[in-house]
Amino acid sequence: MDTGSGDQEQRGSLRTSLSGLTTRGRSFLAAGLAATACAYVLGQGDLLRVGMMLAVLPLVCVVVLHRTRYRVAGSRLLQPTRVPARSEARVHLRVENISRLPTGLLMLQDRVPYVLGPRPRFVLDRVEAGGRREVSYRVRSDLRGRYALGPLQLRLTDPFGMVELTRSFSSHDTLTVVPRTEPLPPVRLAGEAGGYGDSRQRALALAGDDDVIPREYRHGDDLRRVHWRSTARYGELMVRREEQPQQARCTVLLDTRDEAWAGSGPDSPFEWAVSAAASTVMHLIERGYGVRLLTESEGSGLDTGGLMGDSSETAGLLMDSLAVVEHSAEPSLARMWESLRGDGLLIAFLGAMDEEDAAQTARMRARAGGAVAFLVRGRATRAEDEARARALRESGWTVVLCDAGDPFAELWRQTDRAAAGSGPAEGGNA
Repeated sequence: MDTGSGDQEQRGSLRTSLSGLTTRGRSFLAAGLAATACAYVLGQGDLLRVGMMLAVLPLVCVVVLHRTRYRVAGSRLLQPTRVPARSEARVHLRVENISRLPTGLLMLQDRVPYVLGPRPRFVLDRVEAGGRREVSYRVRSDLRGRYALGPLQLRLTDPFGMVELTRSFSSHDTLTVVPRTEPLPPVRLAGEAGGYGDSRQRALALAGDDDVIPREYRHGDDLRRVHWRSTARYGELMVRREEQPQQARCTVLLDTRDEAWAGSGPDSPFEWAVSAAASTVMHLIERGYGVRLLTESEGSGLDTGGLMGDSSETAGLLMDSLAVVEHSAEPSLARMWESLRGDGLLIAFLGAMDEEDAAQTARMRARAGGAVAFLVRGRATRAEDEARARALRESGWTVVLCDAGDPFAELWRQTDRAAAGSGPAEGGNA
């Protein structure tokens, strides 16, 4: 929420006020000076009076507006602050007159990036002392990213429209446009036995309540948990402690190399891959995974495995990272290979690859319990894509060949059949 004091007592110099003359004000001043000069040359007293009136009117408006002590507070409320691409957010603006004098005509303008739509402008007729006015507008972007809203600008004008002064508030708000996601069906992926879906609950049941991992007795422990055999062995009171199952982990790898993707814009293959990666992240976090996002542009990624709290908060952090991910100038996937850890499951979204990239990706399989690759067709030929997919399958990857625009939920469902060995999985346009 953007809140600014917007105190209009900061009136600036008289020269600044003179620069606020509108086209009408400058025309009146020029006409008045011209009429005054002609009256002086022609000796016309009536024309002199008319010229002086025309010239003085805009100057009087400048002085009055310059000396007016408006004190106006403005605020902005953005709801929500994080939206998917092609969805709308609403911005609420409030202007409050905190002075003892009513204001004149006010024009309110908020600065927004052009990708969010036209710049909103509002005209407020008159705000009484202590009064307030509220207006709202909507913003929408087809492109993910982080966009600054503000500063809020207040334009003061006189009743004749001769002078217009602009005052700006200092605060900004930030709208984060994240990739669009779609719900994914539950499937069984290779290498996920460490706790995916129902298997995690079964692991808890099989662990039992009496698995013996003794620790020293602490004040308040239930005496029924005392493990007498360990107590006799260590010579001090020991209690049973349940073993907590290890959290299932997954690394989502996103290829951001510029040379791997063709085209640009919201419907490009790269944007499709970003949205698919976002859907995967949300799907896995909802099912209790610790998710790590990895791109070769950074060489490392945000890891939710050690983050505590609501899963929606941790998902939001990863979505914020995906909102601003961009193409990188890296020539290969070497940095991702160096940063890859031995996580249980590896899911990769890959663009065009040469033989060296395919070999590098194949080696990543040894560092994961299971690996699934979505190979997006684009710059490479069909034969090259097939060759790269075959090389990855031979190294143990589950590979899904797809095209930008394919329904990702269906591709996700195909990974189950591909992992079961029913043959190569391909997208709808294969």
